[in-house]
Amino acid sequence: MTDDNSTTGLTEHPGEAHPPHGATSDRLNRLRAAVLGANDGIVSQAGLVVGVAGATTDRTTLLTAGLAGLVAGAVSMSLGEYVSVSSQRDAEQELLAQERRELAEEPEAELRELAEIYEQKGLRPETARQVARELAEADALGAHAEAELHIDPDDLVNPYTAGLASALAFVLGALLPLLAITLPPVTARVPVTVAVTLAALALLGWLSARAGNTDPRRPVLRVLIGGSAALALTYAIGNVTGAAVG
Repeated sequence: MTDDNSTTGLTEHPGEAHPPHGATSDRLNRLRAAVLGANDGIVSQAGLVVGVAGATTDRTTLLTAGLAGLVAGAVSMSLGEYVSVSSQRDAEQELLAQERRELAEEPEAELRELAEIYEQKGLRPETARQVARELAEADALGAHAEAELHIDPDDLVNPYTAGLASALAFVLGALLPLLAITLPPVTARVPVTVAVTLAALALLGWLSARAGNTDPRRPVLRVLIGGSAALALTYAIGNVTGAAVG
């Protein structure tokens, strides 16, 4: 095999951990897209409506800006995720096509290569050759794709589900600051929106850390600092713009 798999961010070192196979791979891809979409929806929408609130107290203006930001953001996130995952899927398909050609043209060389991979994983040479031979007889492409490319041919990433998950998560995330800025009375709008936004970001950071089995304190702190900075900056811009225009 060549090292073309570097184009997808996948490693060809045989001793390293493999990504999950079966339905798990696409599920994790959707989860990643959903977390990214929700985070972007919360931060971008909160920054937008807080910035507008810094310039005007008109509820209709806030609602119009918020709805426009929600729709535009959801479409942008969905398209961006679709294009990104489609590129990854295209790269995976090209790698699999290359592997099929090599198996058809040089089956013995590919078998030796597969056996060497299992040797490097710790098997004795004779055991590695036996394992490689049996796996190749059962499913040559699947065996080589898993060992060399870390790809499951039956579980390629799905750009449609990733795009949909990203868009839905963005909408759900963006709804929180939109409701928080339009429902309360004028004097409470910005404080309520800031509180709701930071609470939602903290919860999202905690859930992401728990899903990855990591300490949630650092991720939560990062999103709180980033969210606070975004809100402060956009509100200041709205104040300056509103004062200048007024």
